[in-house]
Amino acid sequence: MNRDWADKDFYKVLGVSKDAEQDEIKRAYRKLAQKNHPDANPDDATAEDRFKAVSEAYAVIGNAEKRKEYDEVRRLVDSGAFGGFGGFGGPAGGAYGAGGQRIRVEDLDDLLSGFGGLGDLFGGASAGGARGARRSRPGSDLTAELHLSFSDAVSGVTTSVQVRGEASCSKCGGSGAEPGSSVTTCPTCNGAGSVAQNQGFFSFTQPCTQCRGTGRFIEHPCSTCNGSGRTLRTRTIRVKIPAGVKDGSTIRLRGKGAPGSGGAPAGDLLVKVHVAEHGVFGRKGNDLTVTVPVTFSEAALGTKVDVPTLDGSVTLKVPSGTPSGKTFRVKGKGVKPNRGKPGDLLARIEVVVPKKLSRDEKKLVEQLAEHDRSDIRDHLKASS
Repeated sequence: MNRDWADKDFYKVLGVSKDAEQDEIKRAYRKLAQKNHPDANPDDATAEDRFKAVSEAYAVIGNAEKRKEYDEVRRLVDSGAFGGFGGFGGPAGGAYGAGGQRIRVEDLDDLLSGFGGLGDLFGGASAGGARGARRSRPGSDLTAELHLSFSDAVSGVTTSVQVRGEASCSKCGGSGAEPGSSVTTCPTCNGAGSVAQNQGFFSFTQPCTQCRGTGRFIEHPCSTCNGSGRTLRTRTIRVKIPAGVKDGSTIRLRGKGAPGSGGAPAGDLLVKVHVAEHGVFGRKGNDLTVTVPVTFSEAALGTKVDVPTLDGSVTLKVPSGTPSGKTFRVKGKGVKPNRGKPGDLLARIEVVVPKKLSRDEKKLVEQLAEHDRSDIRDHLKASS
């Protein structure tokens, strides 16, 4: 943490409210980062400054733990507990808060011990010792959409997706230095990424202006990425889809998102899967569903029907007198996921009534009707 936490309103920078959800903060950051990225605004110093500002803000309030600490620091400052950062002073070994109340350094350090003490709060040194202020920022997560056929989703497949976003510069390999040149330790801050400023008995730190808080000095910046080590480009990422993936699932690829800064890890790639419908099968969890049409005579007399599965066909015995809508379960013939129990095949019988009958067929049906003495609607009469 550093003094910027008290001076800057990171919520305002990202254009979100203080009670915004983390997802809303992430969406706001992505929108602003893409809009103000140096690659999209060449030779626009103002856009580059805005990009750095939104990146700095997201590095804090985009992280749930850091956001909690930031909110507490802002609350303490707004309450006047410190009397303003420029108002520290008083006798050696103490400071004054709101209303002239004397606050000892030890008290402040105890109060902020949850944040690592005064040294962490102001990015400088407290009585506990100095702490480095080199800035590191984990890479942001990127998203991609993947459309699969029903068969590929059920059996699993290795494919690829196109991802547009920040990536390590392909020319300098992410170092930020022109190929053939080297990156050295910043001579101003000696690699700390920050320089100290003494204000009375407090020692504040601020990012080094020469290396911009990275602790590195690049004498010959890469001409492609201007020394940032990253560019906005499209990458092709290989994705292994497990067998049995469902429509709407999200596959997380660790470290395939935007690169981090200051040695921080890269973000993740979140691949949302869309599965196309099948011409024959439906799906309920790991069970497959299929509709099996039979004639009236087959349903009445009983029959055997070949029913398709994902790996060949099975013979289904339909007993005599089977009604339309009856469902038979064929064990183990559904989706076979990489983990877990295989599903079943649910075969639903549908008795098909012909729309047109030939003259001979009509006579046969009429003869059948003459011999049918059952009253299948008798229960309706009883209820009237």
